[in-house]
Amino acid sequence: MQQLNLPTYKFRFKSSENKLFIFDIIRKKYVVLTPEEWVRQHFVWFLIEEKKYPISLFAVEKKLTINKLTRRTDILIFNAEGNPDIIVECKAPSIKITQETFDQIARYNLKLNANYLITTNGLEHFYCNMDFKNERYIFLKDIPNYSKFDS
Repeated sequence: MQQLNLPTYKFRFKSSENKLFIFDIIRKKYVVLTPEEWVRQHFVWFLIEEKKYPISLFAVEKKLTINKLTRRTDILIFNAEGNPDIIVECKAPSIKITQETFDQIARYNLKLNANYLITTNGLEHFYCNMDFKNERYIFLKDIPNYSKFDS
């Protein structure tokens, strides 16, 4: 798999029926290793190891219904009160982050009302804080650490 613009972590892999699987500590199971999954697993570990978000606040591929259509968030982090706080949209490294990517995560956020939105392809990461009062995004250089985070 491609080297990403994220720290390297020790993942657990297994091979079965000519497919490679990676262990997801959030879903507690092996999942097929695709380029998007490679990015998602790196970003999960980045948020846990570098940003100190507790595993107990994570959901991966959380289902939500928007306009009668079923969608899934790549990574959803809840605050201590159990409300959505951060939505992360992961793309394969070959996929460029575009306005369409932001539109996708913004549609999810109409339902979830998270404070932070993140889009990443593993090479580029875009962080923004929601300014609900003025109905706009405020782009950030980084996402706050959990210990410094107050929702």
